[in-house]
Parts: sequence; structure tokens; C-alpha cells
Amino acid sequence: MQFEKIKTDFLEYMEVEQNRSQKTISNYDHYLTRLIDFAGEINVSDINVELVRKWRLWLNRLGTNVNDEIQKSTQNYHLIALRSFLKYCAKREIPALSADRIELARVIRKQVTFLDIEELQRLFAQPDTSKLTGLRDRAILELLFSSGLRVSELVGLNREHINLNRREFSVRGKGQKDRLIFISDTAASWIEKYLDARKDNTKPLFVRYSGKKSVDLSGNYFRLNVRSVQRLVARYALLAGITKHVSPHTIRHSFATDLLRNGGDIRSIQAMLGHSNISTTQIYTHITDPHLKSVYQKFHSKNI
Repeated sequence: MQFEKIKTDFLEYMEVEQNRSQKTISNYDHYLTRLIDFAGEINVSDINVELVRKWRLWLNRLGTNVNDEIQKSTQNYHLIALRSFLKYCAKREIPALSADRIELARVIRKQVTFLDIEELQRLFAQPDTSKLTGLRDRAILELLFSSGLRVSELVGLNREHINLNRREFSVRGKGQKDRLIFISDTAASWIEKYLDARKDNTKPLFVRYSGKKSVDLSGNYFRLNVRSVQRLVARYALLAGITKHVSPHTIRHSFATDLLRNGGDIRSIQAMLGHSNISTTQIYTHITDPHLKSVYQKFHSKNI
């Protein structure tokens, strides 16, 4: 059976039966098409360990317009897509290489960057809250730290999604999974101030106010996008004199770090971040090292 035809069936299966997002399906299509770029028109039965080995070598040497090579983590995304495809073949009883024959490359995790409380306070103080855009930006910063939301989740929020009285709401994150989000009194207060200052009935919680395409023909403001939030976070970090690279994800890291430092358990933090695998959350456990040392010094026997 032709690989390209089964690939199409697999992508349709992801959409209809697995209810995966269009972004995920598009990414898997891109990764699997890279195998066709390398091997040409092949059958599923042509995919063997040696072909995969040569494809991995090809990927390792494949440059982009910004790097001389594709990062190991991105190479792994290609292999994960192929694994999923081969599992689909096994489910449909299509003769194919076993998915467990494909091993992922070992990737060195980047060190987590986070902001301490003093840096966060400086960051939050930067927006000019006498202006509507400043109120919006302060509400965004406070909500990011209070909730641990991904930036894509934040920009997807509508007014009716968020309950300022209960200080909690649900959000649909990666893998179309719903999780409960909690927000602080401070974050809720800034969101309320921002919404009270708005004179429009536009649906999105956070909207654009500058540029030629801020408003549609009906007078509704357009939703703020991910790139705009990334830019405003970086700009305020620069104004605050923070020398680290700061992004919305840095604030998400800061949220998890703050919870751990104040006694939050790793399983609860996993649920609040929406991680499907506990190993993803464990990147934050290095934060507890100073606490472990203090426990050791306080309680370990000194009489021996």
C-alpha cells in the first residue's frame, strides 16, 4: 500500500476519531511529508529500520533558513509522527514496521528560566494603567502568572469563559483536554478594571487597539494574537531592567516555581499546568533543592 495514501487516511483518522486539533494534524502532515521528500514514492512495507536510520541522518543534516541543522527535539517530532502512523497501521492490520522499533534521540533539556517575586513585581509595574492598553496589559501579565495559562490558551479566551466571582474557569488545552484554572483576587481585580474601562461588546477577552486592522467592518475589535502577547511581555521585561529572556512561557514557569516553593505537590502542579506526562512537570523539581537542604540540616541527626 502506498505510504502517501495511507498517510491521508491516518490524518483523517486523527481528525475524526481522535479529535486532534487542526494544528496538530498540519504538523503531522508536515513531518510525514518530510519522509516522502527523502524517500520518494514508497509503500508502507518499504519503511524498515535501515530506511528510518538514513532518514534520521538526512533530517540531522537538513538545514533551515535560520539554523544549519534541525534541532534534536524537532527531529524527534518527526519520529513521533512516524510512530503514531505505524501504530495506526497496526490497528488497521496494515503490514508495517513495529512502532517500538523507532527510538527517539536523547535530548538535553534546557534549563528552566523563571522570575523571582521582585522581578515579577517590577514587570507588573511597567504598564501605564491610566490607559486602556495599559489596563489590558496589566491584566494579561497578572492572569498569566496567576493561572499558569499557555499563551495560546490566554488569547483564545472570550469574556464569557472567565468567572470573576468564583475566580475559576475551564480551558481547553493541548490534546483537546479540559482543565480547571484558578485565578487570584489580584488578577481578577485587574481583569475587572480592564473590562469596566472597555466601551465595546467585542467577544474576545483581550483585543487589539493599534494598527490598521484592529476593528472589523462591524466595529468589533480583533482578538489579540500570540505574537502580540509575546512582544508586549518582552517589551515590559526590558523596561523593568530584567536581563533574562522573558516570554509568556517564562511567566508560566514562574507560576509553577512559585507553587513548588510554597509547598505545592508535583501531581497537583501537573494538573494545573495541563501536562499529560509527569516527567514534563518534573523539570521544575530542581527548585525544591534549597528546601530539601534546609530539611536535611534541620532534621538529620547531628549526634553521630
